[in-house]
Amino acid sequence: MHVVEKMKKSPLSSLAESVMDQHAANFWLQKFNTLWSINQALGKIVQKENSAQNMMSLTIQVNRHFQMGQAGQHHPVFVEVNGVRYERSYSLTQLDAQHVLLIVKKVDQGKVSSWLVEQAQVGDILEFGQPYGDMLLPEQAQPMILLAAGSGITPMLSLLKALSKTDRMTQAPIQLLYWVKEYADAAFKARFEKLAEQYPNFSFQVFYTQEENAGKRLNQDHLALLDNIENSLVYACGPSGFVAQAEQLFAHAQSFKSEAFSMSAVESSGMGFVNVTLLQSKKVVAIPKGQSILTSLEQQNIRPTHGCRMGICNKCVCKKVEGSTKNLVNGAQNSEPGNVLKICVNSAQSDLVIDL
Repeated sequence: MHVVEKMKKSPLSSLAESVMDQHAANFWLQKFNTLWSINQALGKIVQKENSAQNMMSLTIQVNRHFQMGQAGQHHPVFVEVNGVRYERSYSLTQLDAQHVLLIVKKVDQGKVSSWLVEQAQVGDILEFGQPYGDMLLPEQAQPMILLAAGSGITPMLSLLKALSKTDRMTQAPIQLLYWVKEYADAAFKARFEKLAEQYPNFSFQVFYTQEENAGKRLNQDHLALLDNIENSLVYACGPSGFVAQAEQLFAHAQSFKSEAFSMSAVESSGMGFVNVTLLQSKKVVAIPKGQSILTSLEQQNIRPTHGCRMGICNKCVCKKVEGSTKNLVNGAQNSEPGNVLKICVNSAQSDLVIDL
């Protein structure tokens, strides 16, 4: 059976494709092996262990349709919870040709993260989409500064694992700064400390913001802990406020790449409602200022195409014909007509007309 799975197209798959549609074929193939599919990238949970407080590491065996992204990229992950199919995006770490590591931090009221951390079992099947994201390693070795807050440590783990497979860990300095709330929240601390012992060019510091003698959140003072910022490639991953602060502090770096996984809090000054005209569906709906346009439309039972909900995958992009919007990740406002609009990470600041 193992040989059949590894073949480019098994005889069983060829027969299935010739006599039935793909959905029916997948159903019957998975009666023989839960990872078999004509077209789906599937993974089976084979190990589950705690990484930190409310954080779980899932070792997943993937099938031949799975496409491993580059270190630092994200994958759409599809799960079914209480009969409803959800899509979320996670950074994966490749373990070997057939296994990846999915690290999940439980989010308050997060349906998918709560299910993966608390309810998912060994043997459960997940489906994956195509990888995306541009927080990639440079082609040549150069000084790097990695800034992570909370579960933003996961792409950094992937980047460092990829670097450790080459000699680049010895060619240029790499500095990792990691912020968590409590001691129990620090994931993979021993692994990073071991890397620091193994590679003199790698340094690691962790800051606990809610412990006794707490460390400070990312601010100007932390720049003094870092060397050669002007010639460094800076990566930042964490909540939107953390990423926005990092972007401001490291504006003088040679290059800056970031990903934020949560939106800024709604400001009271942004309260009120605006009208959004949807050209394609010929609807006009009233939505609140300060809230994600995607979320607002979903509350009106309108279901736009979307994916990561973080402004990375571009599945929700549409054209803004007119009106003013505010980016919930970095606070940037845009009143120019004809711009591309990511509705998952932008709020309406005025009446809008969008090509949706």
